[in-house]
Amino acid sequence: MVYILMGVSGCGKTTIGKKMSEIVNYPFYDADSFHSIDNINKMKQGIELDDSDRLAWLKMLSEKIDLWNKNGNSFLACSALKEKYRKVLSNGYIKDVSFMYLTIDKTSAKSRILKRENHFFPVELIDSQYKILEVNDNLINIDANQSINNICKKILELLE
Repeated sequence: MVYILMGVSGCGKTTIGKKMSEIVNYPFYDADSFHSIDNINKMKQGIELDDSDRLAWLKMLSEKIDLWNKNGNSFLACSALKEKYRKVLSNGYIKDVSFMYLTIDKTSAKSRILKRENHFFPVELIDSQYKILEVNDNLINIDANQSINNICKKILELLE
């Protein structure tokens, strides 16, 4: 099973994914590491990605998910903001994936982004993420405004 930690930038996907990887000894992958140079440069310039920018990236991640699933459980930090993005990642929900949505308010997300160092995502793009965010009943909602330990405890409960 690939547990996809999803949500807007600044919600803690990478932080939680790394911590959970340490706790349960599952591999952790960050979808940001798989973005093309063109996509990264676009975001650095404050230009939001559109669906066509994301499609090749999502398809590649979907292929990676197939490989990761063959090796057992893992965590993936990926925004997966739209339903159609989640369908690409999960091949129409037939893959062994679970989407864990780290919910956070816009003010807190902006504050966290401003504190980050050496990340290509500028705070100016956060509004565009909330604008396209699609939430549905297929998602496991986890409040990202709690401590890292509390979030990990909740995820551990879900894994059992």
